[in-house]
Amino acid sequence: MNRLFSRKISPLIFFLVGLGVIWWFFFRSTHTLYNRDAAPRAVTARGDLAADERNTIELFQAISPSVVYITSIELRRNLFSLNIHEIPQGTGSGFIWDQEGRIVTNYHVIEDANRVQVTLADNTSWKAVLVGASADKDLAVLKIAAPAASLKPIPVGESANLLVGQKVFAIGNPFGLDQTITAGIVSALGREIKSANGTTIHDVIQTDAAINPGNSGGPLLDSAGRLIGVNTAIYSPEGVNSGIGFAVPVDEVNNVVTQIIKHGRLIRPGLGVTIANERLMGRLGLEGVMIVQVESGGSAEKGGLRGARRVGGEIVLGDVIVGINGKPITNFDDLRQEMDRHKVGDEVTLKVIREGQEFQVKIALDAVE
Repeated sequence: MNRLFSRKISPLIFFLVGLGVIWWFFFRSTHTLYNRDAAPRAVTARGDLAADERNTIELFQAISPSVVYITSIELRRNLFSLNIHEIPQGTGSGFIWDQEGRIVTNYHVIEDANRVQVTLADNTSWKAVLVGASADKDLAVLKIAAPAASLKPIPVGESANLLVGQKVFAIGNPFGLDQTITAGIVSALGREIKSANGTTIHDVIQTDAAINPGNSGGPLLDSAGRLIGVNTAIYSPEGVNSGIGFAVPVDEVNNVVTQIIKHGRLIRPGLGVTIANERLMGRLGLEGVMIVQVESGGSAEKGGLRGARRVGGEIVLGDVIVGINGKPITNFDDLRQEMDRHKVGDEVTLKVIREGQEFQVKIALDAVE
């Protein structure tokens, strides 16, 4: 019986011993886990901010009041009540151009909006009216009725002397988060991107400063806090920052915005002709720009250029422009780029092919929309 009793007791003793060991380890661990005398750590002195940090902070404090938050609003009618509701369609950024209340942003930020609302850095919101826009350059000018005291125009710099590698900053409203600053460098110059209407914007600035949806229309700044470009597009399959962003250079912006303020639209130099689209040129196997129609009384007509015409019951193709001032013209983008290098009234020399014969003609550029 004693042997039987000892057999029953042994497992119980092992269990109790094991339980005691477990409790002992648990007690030791919890005993060292907490310290009732704990106090906050002493703060280590930081020292002065680095010079580039101070510059970034000062730049943001100086320029952020010039950056605005733009909301494009769509009007929709309720099918049952027929009431009209305002629905936020998208957001973007912009900046104050002058103390008369003009705001610059991207055309694609506001192109489909029924109404546009501009929110200033002081959180006041204002209804905006469209002064004018250029889809070709993806730029638009708005105007708000805010008091001059609330308007701080952004300092304007220059883009012709930018260098790859110099530091840049972007301020805007990515994903609706207003007053956000990111930093980077000029990654490349002379890039090309497509505008809102499919035409090519030349000499665009490429940067790795983080640009995300909502940054469009906001300023790209140099380290002196001057406007050097308008953030316009990103290169990303997912639609978020991938380290490749693009900005329309400020020299172009300054010219386009000034014309929009003066005329309500962009007035550019042109030949005063209607040209064939690229699909037709491809079907005909032609390179260059073919004239379809010549405007009456314009410089092209005075210079003797011809559009398509009917001769003896047959259609004769118009003149094909293949060069300007010695530079080859292979398509409409080439022509537009050369036109942008000139101003209204400038004289250019065209190389033209007419019925297989090549000749040159001098034309004074007209003002065209």
